[in-house]
Amino acid sequence: GPLKPEITITYIAVSAIFFNSGLSLKTEELTSALMHVKLHLFVQIFTLAFFPTAIWVFLQLLSITPINEWLLKGLQTVGCMPPPVSSAVILTKAVGGNEAAAIFNSAFGSFLGIVITPLLLLLFLGSSSSVPFTSIFSQLFMTVVVPLIIGQIVRRYIKDWLERKKPPFGAISSCVLLMIIYTTFCDTFANPNIDLDKFSLIIIVFIIFSIQMSFMFLTFLFSTRSNSTFTPADTVAIVFCSTHKSLTLGIPMLKIVFAGYEHLSLISVPLLIYHPAQILLGSLLVPTIKSWMVSRQKALKLTRQPKAPVKV
Repeated sequence: GPLKPEITITYIAVSAIFFNSGLSLKTEELTSALMHVKLHLFVQIFTLAFFPTAIWVFLQLLSITPINEWLLKGLQTVGCMPPPVSSAVILTKAVGGNEAAAIFNSAFGSFLGIVITPLLLLLFLGSSSSVPFTSIFSQLFMTVVVPLIIGQIVRRYIKDWLERKKPPFGAISSCVLLMIIYTTFCDTFANPNIDLDKFSLIIIVFIIFSIQMSFMFLTFLFSTRSNSTFTPADTVAIVFCSTHKSLTLGIPMLKIVFAGYEHLSLISVPLLIYHPAQILLGSLLVPTIKSWMVSRQKALKLTRQPKAPVKV
């Protein structure tokens, strides 16, 4: 169509989001985020190991139900996907959480996903194909890493102007993300061979929202334990990065791994539902999470303040 998503989405849209992040993020924050190894390990292990395994166990129970088996296989592909390259960063920024950590985990998780996601699909679904790792890796490098670096370089020269004018970076990223979702939905549901029964589709939507709520609550509990070293801002990044899945990387990967597969459209549906659902749910929770984070930060500041000496 006239929007040319094969160019505007695949290259320009994702690049714009990361250029935007590079422009808005303070360099010292990004550098300090690289050293937060515990947080990165938590996010990557949860999203690329625990998530797909938990979904697989859950699907063993669902396999006895009349739900369309290809939609169930699609749920498993959702579990195997890497973290998103955009939505988790945008929502973390909207709350005021650790945006630098969100950016690092989105980029790092995407690179891990190039190798790990096809292996997970092979393990859980038995699908194998020749995956062009080199071309996917180079595309990720050009659309994620390079725009981020360019954004950081440009920021050095217009830093004062940015701090004075405060451009609406969040709104720009949200508009770009909306365009990504719209074109992907058009691409999938324009397929005349897609055969969906309403019962299965409604149940899958309900399951997806339930999975997201459960996993967000689980990551919140783990990251706020008394013996945890994570700050409230870290928890925000963990909750979004651990539970969100990439659509912009996921759909191209599914097309590569399941190339020529007659049920590809049905397998893609859960991911197409999961992505806008995670943005909708995340957006609804932004005020609540922001309120929690602010109150938690204030409470921590009060506990750290030295007590005034008692006059005798």
